[in-house]
Amino acid sequence: MENKSSSVDTGQQIRRPGTEGLEEAQAKQAGAKFEWHFGRITRLGYFEIAGGREVTIVWEEGGVSSQQGDITDEQWEIFRLAFLSTGRLAVLSDQEGERWMHDYRFLEAMR
Repeated sequence: MENKSSSVDTGQQIRRPGTEGLEEAQAKQAGAKFEWHFGRITRLGYFEIAGGREVTIVWEEGGVSSQQGDITDEQWEIFRLAFLSTGRLAVLSDQEGERWMHDYRFLEAMR
C-alpha cells in the first residue's frame, strides 16, 4: 500500500497503514524532540477545597504520576473520556527526564 499525505490550509491529512505511521507523522509535525508516552488512568477525583481536579496515571514506561489542580477544562474532558472508556491515554511531549509525566499540552484518549 502506498503512503500518501497531503496538506491543506486548515490542517493536514495523513493516510498511512497502521497506527505507527500516524504516531510518527504527528511527532514529526510537533518537532524532532517530541516522543509519545502511554499510560492508564487509575483514578480521577475532584476536591474543591484541596485544589480542584486530580488525575493519577500509571505509565507503561514505569512510574506513576499524580496531578492535583492546574488541570484545564479541555484536559479534564480528555482524562474523563479516557477513564470512562479504556483508561488508556497518550501524551506527546518534548520534556526531558520525568517532566513529561506532567506535560499535558498534547493529550489523547485511546481506544
